[in-house]
Amino acid sequence: MEPEFESDADAVWQDTLDLVSEKNLPGSILAMLGSCHPVSLENGVLRVETHSRIVTSRLSKNSSVIDECLTQAAFEPTKIDVHFVPDPARKPIATASTVTAEEAREWIEPAQRATATPSPRAISSEDDWQRAAAEREEDAQSRRKANPLVDDISENDSRLTFDRFVVGEENTFAYQAALQVANGENHNYNPLFIYGKSGLGKTHLLRAIQNYIATNDPSRVCVYKDGSAFITDYTTAMSHREKSAPEILRENYYDIDVLIIDDIQKLSGKTGTVDFFFDAFNHLTSAGKQIVLAADRSPSQLGMGPDGMDERVTSRLDSGFSTSIQTPSYELKLRLINTFLERMKNDGEKEHVPNCSGTISKDNQEYMASKAGANIRVIEGFCLRCLTTESLREESGKELTHEDINHFVKISWPNGERDYQIEDIQRAVEQYFDISHSDLIGQKRNKEIMEARHIAAWLSKELCDVTYAEIGAHFGGRNHATLLHSVRVVEEKSKKDKLYYDRLMQIKESITGSA
Repeated sequence: MEPEFESDADAVWQDTLDLVSEKNLPGSILAMLGSCHPVSLENGVLRVETHSRIVTSRLSKNSSVIDECLTQAAFEPTKIDVHFVPDPARKPIATASTVTAEEAREWIEPAQRATATPSPRAISSEDDWQRAAAEREEDAQSRRKANPLVDDISENDSRLTFDRFVVGEENTFAYQAALQVANGENHNYNPLFIYGKSGLGKTHLLRAIQNYIATNDPSRVCVYKDGSAFITDYTTAMSHREKSAPEILRENYYDIDVLIIDDIQKLSGKTGTVDFFFDAFNHLTSAGKQIVLAADRSPSQLGMGPDGMDERVTSRLDSGFSTSIQTPSYELKLRLINTFLERMKNDGEKEHVPNCSGTISKDNQEYMASKAGANIRVIEGFCLRCLTTESLREESGKELTHEDINHFVKISWPNGERDYQIEDIQRAVEQYFDISHSDLIGQKRNKEIMEARHIAAWLSKELCDVTYAEIGAHFGGRNHATLLHSVRVVEEKSKKDKLYYDRLMQIKESITGSA
């Protein structure tokens, strides 16, 4: 088989993306660039293709910055040429030939076919197609009004957009996947499953999808539910005196184009609710509808423990695209703090909010980042306290001090936040199994040591914000595949053996304590 070589277009495009990432552009622009495919590089023009019309429009507004980076990457004056091409997974829209209404239905993407109501006249021009799109939107509007699951988006939730999401290495995959789902670009991301600890931005991304669809693609009916609200919907219907209530609820959930459920881990142990969700999941995905889920743990971890979901459910949750959001590094915390302070100051000026006009020094921002915890929602409140104090201090010719920042750190994170180290995990496991450190990280393969090694690897991945490579360096240089095997062994055994699960939790609690 002939080896594949990277084309000049690919090479220049990848270098350009690296250069653009250093510019002060919104995260949504970076994600849109990443979704484009380089086609050719000729006569100082790099042609790229996209399946989204909005990408073509947005990138044209930022072409000067992109062209600058292109020129730097190609070592000669180079411009970008963005072309829209239909997604091969969808049928193209006709523009030149006469098409019957039946044929027009076949061009509408699967997620919209159930709502499509094109004009009975032939669709042979842009005006005709726009009329058909308007009819689909009108039909979706009537479906939204008839479906009690569709709620109005509150003012606070409407602020959770892609443009206001702060992107870093810890969340970039989740961000880009969410944007592609919102655009309707990637049907392989179904379901999209985003997981990570509380306060890292999962809800922001889920709401951003909802807000994007409401603004840019109103022909799709989108419903957002928290896990608790989903449970309430089911239990209320099942206990309703009207026997038809469960069937009505089922029909309402089946008449959705994009279903978003946050904190789905709350369904664990609720057998009836899980069964109802499983049926709705199968119905919607088989009809080409999109599902987006978020949880505080991965799909496989949702199956762990006595109340874990069974494998038929967790395997479905993991059947699309699963991606994690990691705790923010110092660099991302600093970017978050800078963004929050600037945003608060601008919003304060527009909305005439007092005590938001101060300017916190670079030194103080760096100190804030070094002291801040991992919860991004709490970081935002922490920034507001610091900005308010800075604004008041400036009125008397003073400024925010490190002592002020330390005081607000204690208020924002009263119990502190402990960063667990791999060494902490290893010591706890060695003590529990009464084995030496050299045995834990060495080559011995008897049953007890292997079990201890598997558990130590799993706990390192669970509690420490580290990569498999970093874990491997603490376990005798073991590679990614070996450590991944250890993690899977623990997850599988925890699902089937309650005593093993209890022992695992006992070791974990000995490490975390009440911190």
